[in-house]
Amino acid sequence: MSLALSMTLEDLIEEFDDLGDWESKCEYLMDLGDDLPEMPLESKNEETRVHGCQSNVWMAAEISDQPERTIELMADSDAKIVKGLVAVVLLAYSGKPAREILDTNIEAIFTRLGLNKHLSMARRNGLSGMVKRVRNIALTALVGH
Repeated sequence: MSLALSMTLEDLIEEFDDLGDWESKCEYLMDLGDDLPEMPLESKNEETRVHGCQSNVWMAAEISDQPERTIELMADSDAKIVKGLVAVVLLAYSGKPAREILDTNIEAIFTRLGLNKHLSMARRNGLSGMVKRVRNIALTALVGH
């Protein structure tokens, strides 16, 4: 399992706190992105593409049949920093029940990590597009069940 997907949000926050400056955090984000499992080429298509992102981002999900409707996410990007942001989104949401995903205050997490202060408007819009995609998947999982 990749480092990005084996750590917890608390681990990530602690690591960010230890790093200090944004340049170090940005480098760490890119390392997390580099460590993500490879998304199969056939999964990178218009159906899985996340709209609103300046870079290409693809996201697919598997939804469990259990009552809590756990969602496993797979995602990728062709931009290094965005791939790091993908890792943060996967860390926050993948493997969680749909209801927990919908109840997660992701903005508070992004603020705690300092992403709201250091990302360009285009990157924040892309991050918002990824969150919207995950929330739509979770909502569909609950409604469709």
